[in-house]
Amino acid sequence: MSEIRLYITTTEKLADAALSLMTDAFEEEGYAIATMEIDEKRDIWEASIYMFRPDEAEIHERFAALLAADFPDSEIQREELPDIDWIAKSLEGLKPVRAARFVVHGSHDRGKVRAGEIAIEIDAGQAFGTGHHGTTAGCLEVISGVMRSRRVRRVLDLGTGSGVLAIAARKLGPVQVLATDIDPIATRVARENVRLNGIASGIALETAPGFHSTAFGRHGPFDLIIANILARPLMRMAPQLAAQLAPGGDVILSGILASQRWKVLAAYNGAGLRHVRTIWREGWVTIHLDRR
Repeated sequence: MSEIRLYITTTEKLADAALSLMTDAFEEEGYAIATMEIDEKRDIWEASIYMFRPDEAEIHERFAALLAADFPDSEIQREELPDIDWIAKSLEGLKPVRAARFVVHGSHDRGKVRAGEIAIEIDAGQAFGTGHHGTTAGCLEVISGVMRSRRVRRVLDLGTGSGVLAIAARKLGPVQVLATDIDPIATRVARENVRLNGIASGIALETAPGFHSTAFGRHGPFDLIIANILARPLMRMAPQLAAQLAPGGDVILSGILASQRWKVLAAYNGAGLRHVRTIWREGWVTIHLDRR
């Protein structure tokens, strides 16, 4: 299915303003948004939103309404992108990533795993999470620290994507992991990755929008909850997520820009969780909280 890019051409300052408006309007729905410099000397930038063809008419109308007040003279332009798996394309040939005791690698780098490392094989595919993004690597580091310091029996990986974090937790010990995602494609990809990594039991995969699924009641409460999503959904679900946590449990949150850290912390402090530490990577943060 063809992907469409709708965009406006403007200055760097106004592109940032447009990005802020687009983030508030579209981020929680999963639409990709971006700004891009076109000509440094002439200060020409583009602010874009990406969607598939069936959504184009609706998004065009909403995009135009969003821009009407602050960008009345901006013309919305359109580009049809080739039908390419851009995630797989962009991740081809990436080198192994090491975080704590883990090494996350593609199938072409199996020979680069060192003695004593916990190998997780994830090839580029249709779901987020190969370990190369700062959020995933930060989560791996905190998972290792939590499971080294205390006994963990039940783990929830919320928004599992490729399944890399669920696989990491299962490889560290005899835990029972519930891995969920709102996207059935991600659930399928994660299931394939679990098999690829030789895990025959201990990970249950479910397609679950929010906390309405009965899977949470069947598998919880959880000693460790990992949620590598986005800041706004994380803030909104703070009370529900905290309700799934067992007494004395730990929470790992990521997908959070450094500038959003305090808002996320406020939401989870309000839900009764205590900040333990924050890891900073490439402009993103991973937050460790607990209930002690």
